[in-house]
Amino acid sequence: MAKMHSRKKGSSRSRPPAGAKAPEWSDITKEELEKAVMKLHDSGLPSSRIGLTLRDQYGVPSVKLVLGKNLNRFLKENNALAEIPEDLGNLMRKALHIRKHVKANSKDIHNKKALQLTESKIRRLVKYYHDSGRLAPDWVYKPETAEILVT
Repeated sequence: MAKMHSRKKGSSRSRPPAGAKAPEWSDITKEELEKAVMKLHDSGLPSSRIGLTLRDQYGVPSVKLVLGKNLNRFLKENNALAEIPEDLGNLMRKALHIRKHVKANSKDIHNKKALQLTESKIRRLVKYYHDSGRLAPDWVYKPETAEILVT
């Protein structure tokens, strides 16, 4: 897939092999992994950082192969999933920072354009999360209320 707001093609990357079971060298059990995930979540880490920590410190190549479901589904079943999805929250945080910069530097046209592109990505993600049921149908992104939601 092409990048969203540029004329470049998407970058190729390595993908993990499609395996049906956890590798032999990974010796963590399902119960240990569930406890580790909940401990990391309780310490305040978002799901992306939980996955990286599990990979780097616990030696878990794939949560899905051990638990049978992905990390977000596991967190949702344990009522630990955040109200606003992580990628949407990060984009809202980025838009807030750009908005503050543009307010202080009104002639910075490049960052005005960056703000437009970022808010376009936010609207696109909100539409996706409405359709998938992750966000309430009446949830709307407003720059004025975004600061309250993100902080």
